[in-house]
Amino acid sequence: MFTIMPMGFSDFHGNQTVVRQLRQMLASQRFPNSVILSGPQGAGKYTLALMLARAMNCLQPMETDGLPDFCGVCDNCTRIGQGADLDTRFAEAVEAREGLRETDKRETRIIVQTHPEVMIIPPDPPQMLVKVDQVRHVINTVRYKPAEARRRVFIFSESAFMKEAANALLKVLEEPPDYATIFLLARNPGELLATIRSRCVIFPLGALPVEEVEQYLATQRPEWSARQRQLAARLSGGALGRARSLNLEEYVASRKDALALVTSAVRAAEHSDLFRTTETYRAGGEGKEKTDKLLGATYSLLKDMLSLTSNAPELVRNIDILGELKSLAAAVDFQWITQATYALDQVHSGMRRNVLRPLSLDAFALSMER
Repeated sequence: MFTIMPMGFSDFHGNQTVVRQLRQMLASQRFPNSVILSGPQGAGKYTLALMLARAMNCLQPMETDGLPDFCGVCDNCTRIGQGADLDTRFAEAVEAREGLRETDKRETRIIVQTHPEVMIIPPDPPQMLVKVDQVRHVINTVRYKPAEARRRVFIFSESAFMKEAANALLKVLEEPPDYATIFLLARNPGELLATIRSRCVIFPLGALPVEEVEQYLATQRPEWSARQRQLAARLSGGALGRARSLNLEEYVASRKDALALVTSAVRAAEHSDLFRTTETYRAGGEGKEKTDKLLGATYSLLKDMLSLTSNAPELVRNIDILGELKSLAAAVDFQWITQATYALDQVHSGMRRNVLRPLSLDAFALSMER
């Protein structure tokens, strides 16, 4: 994952009203104990939570624009900042667990902690849900006052909780200690229990204009052409993190197969190209990842076709293949796209049950033939 180490709040792009409000709360020493940062994937929720954790615990605190900031170079800032590449830290934690004895492995939950007072709680594999033992670890830890910083910070990186874990979390949210702050990161706050939401202050992070994302990519991904930056900005939905980390080569390869899938369904042509494409989607972990990318690209094409049939071409994301999309959209109607989306949902559900991938993808395309 392409990761940037922020050196101050000036490095956070977009949503400046929300960022300023949070910094004002830091300045007044009235920062909430329980906070929900909401917004689309890649909007900067995790980055902002880590920045606030550093600002709370910086050993050389400073001010910019008259508000609290962090130095980015002191021992606390450096160690907390080592958690910025969450994908890598997560992979290391999973690998460490795999090296344990079988009995210990079953009892060990994934926690990321590069500083003793800042704990990141990601969803635990293989179900990729926050589990009750992770929350219990937070409950046991939050009792102790911080020894190496001013505040303890807990960051739940996703809102996918098991029911028992969500209920356990309520206990600590009801009466959090003054020295602790809990961040819940959610794409949609509605994913969390109403009782959890009522105990938190919600700060939404909105999508940025496409033009602003393109300008940002011009400095962060200079190896991309203007056309590639335009495509990445639109695909990101206004989320800088998603735009910056997007693997365009992989996406375009998945989209090529997705086009074969959709084209076969729309035009009911000779199916040899379809079968050659779907034959490459085999079983196993690598096949699952490849299939997930194909399904994501197919959803993207269907959304664009819906935008075109709704006379909203400005919403098209796959702008570089606009001509092909217009041709496909002209051959279908709203009802067909709705049915295709539902059928694709069924394919996605079947993948979780290990249904044969090539047959499932073929069945999708053939069932939607005009």
